[in-house]
Amino acid sequence: MVSFHFGLPSAELLDRVRSWGGKILCSATTVDEARWLEAQGVDAVIAQGVEAGGHRGIFLSDDLTTQVGTLALVPQIVKAVRVPVIAAGGIADSSGVAAAIALGAAGVQVGTAYLLCPEATTSAAHRAALKSDAARHTALTNVFTGRPARSIVNRIVRELGPLSPAAPQFPLAASALAPLRGSAEARGSGDFSPLWSGQNATGCREVAAGVLTRELAGAFAD
Repeated sequence: MVSFHFGLPSAELLDRVRSWGGKILCSATTVDEARWLEAQGVDAVIAQGVEAGGHRGIFLSDDLTTQVGTLALVPQIVKAVRVPVIAAGGIADSSGVAAAIALGAAGVQVGTAYLLCPEATTSAAHRAALKSDAARHTALTNVFTGRPARSIVNRIVRELGPLSPAAPQFPLAASALAPLRGSAEARGSGDFSPLWSGQNATGCREVAAGVLTRELAGAFAD
């Protein structure tokens, strides 16, 4: 069983997971966050580079200037902690996996590359954006949920963001935007939808998730 928790889990929740024999993997976007997580007894740290799509795992600070790229972050965290480090952000093919391993990562976390797989629940508007030139322009924005997350730049990001002080706090922004998003999506438009994507969408292909996984895992066998 896999469970996902957004934000800092309580000590009680962490103890409960351990009592079930579960493993705790947590995202860190800085060396300080990685050290903090290790001190809480996590089993592995996910080093999330700024290239990663979707929500940032930042939690010790709201200062986005602290966010660095995967190639810079992974070796720093590997050096700073003793637990396994999983690289995330901008990894879209087996070459990226091999690079992460060379930097000391014990594994990788890949998200964006799977968004065109038939098993993914990615919307039609989102799929179209990922296959277009628009995917080359992403930004960290808070207009969709109230927290910084990387999305393909669309109309609402251009007009209200990317980072807007008027955005309701997480997770209220999503509810506030829902009627406008729903109306636009009904017309086939993604102008007001969160089009989550990392900075490297080149690995997005319409192939089965199992095929993509085996290709990515091939780097571990080399």
